[in-house]
Amino acid sequence: MRLGGRIAAAIEILETIDTQRRPVKLALKEWGAAHRFAGSGDRAFISGLVMDALRHKLSLAHAMQDDSARALALGVVARVWGHDADALSAAFAEDPHSPEPPTPDELAGFARDIHDAPVNVRGDFPEWLEESMLRIFAEHAAEEGAAMAGRAPVDLRVNELKSDPEKALAAVAAKIPTAHAGHLARSSIRIPQTDPTGKSAPADSIPAYGKGWVEVQDEGSQIAGLAAGVKPGDQVLDLCAGAGGKTLELAAMTGNTGQIHAWDIDWRRLRAIWPRLQRAGVRNVQVHDGPETDLAEFESRMDVVFVDAPCTGTGTWRRRPDAKWRVNEKALNQRIKEQDEVLDTAAKYVKPGGRLVYVTCSILPEENSDRIEAFLARDRAFTQRDTLDDLAASGGLVAGAAETLEACRLAGGALQLSPRRSSTDGFFIAVMERKRA
Repeated sequence: MRLGGRIAAAIEILETIDTQRRPVKLALKEWGAAHRFAGSGDRAFISGLVMDALRHKLSLAHAMQDDSARALALGVVARVWGHDADALSAAFAEDPHSPEPPTPDELAGFARDIHDAPVNVRGDFPEWLEESMLRIFAEHAAEEGAAMAGRAPVDLRVNELKSDPEKALAAVAAKIPTAHAGHLARSSIRIPQTDPTGKSAPADSIPAYGKGWVEVQDEGSQIAGLAAGVKPGDQVLDLCAGAGGKTLELAAMTGNTGQIHAWDIDWRRLRAIWPRLQRAGVRNVQVHDGPETDLAEFESRMDVVFVDAPCTGTGTWRRRPDAKWRVNEKALNQRIKEQDEVLDTAAKYVKPGGRLVYVTCSILPEENSDRIEAFLARDRAFTQRDTLDDLAASGGLVAGAAETLEACRLAGGALQLSPRRSSTDGFFIAVMERKRA
């Protein structure tokens, strides 16, 4: 397919998403199944264009003065990807499968300055979230939102049960030459995603992944695991384990000693954990897929209780751009209720002197610092620790990481990571300690 045909395909998919309310991944999959002539390069280009149109939806619509699928697609190609307007018009004229050439109004939109647009438009986030964004990011709200409209890299965590950072990086770089060491976590490897029209790095197909040397895990998520301060021999409860990404990290931190108990309220989320445990060589994890009553024996016995809480996922907008246009106040209020419940549940398993680690992949203060403040007011047995101090003590940070993370520190000692601040997904990390009797 040529440029014009690819853009036409993206417009078609964007129209399907808008009119039929189809999830973006499903819409892309269905289009690919119906157009099998499209090669892998075509599909990567089209997917990148659709995803970037959703990432930059408000700013593009404002610049183009049109929120149609065509305006968004053309806006991405010209404004975000930097294609020359004349070259674009010429390419359309040469391809019978292309859309109509850009109109004078569209050409004007390609160059329109939007620096005076509202904060949420410049930041590409829903208007109803503006107050929350200003609360957490103040005068940088638009810049933070714009950073979350970028494309995320692929991050890997080195599994030190089977390899070490230098050996694993050499193995990954042999297959993906752009891979380099992470800038925060000692066991992190980053694969940049600089070309929005290219295919994502096939991290799960490289030999190092198959051997269990590395796992796909955002560097911010890795930082959250390090903040738990887990040590060899510890008894740990991963209360919202899901597919087990942080469970594997916690197990590696113990050196396969002690015991990690992985549990989730939805046992179906745990299905993916079994092959991951085997590939990683983890031997000290017990998976609990029954009711919460099965955990009664662990009350007041855990050195660390790790809570990767249910949340709106606003910190993952780079990876799931369609989700930011679906999040609503009802969903937020439901998540807040669940977060309070899981914190109260988690607290009873922490032994005196033990730690309760609360993590979300959210940037909203309502789900983050507000929940910690409310919890500490309800349960006077806990005090908040300084997360950055715990990270420094973990030994898992690279030189200079503490300075980067200092910019993420909140008043109470928690950290709010974000693409602009830390070049990671948006993670909130708070560490609390149960007072000794």
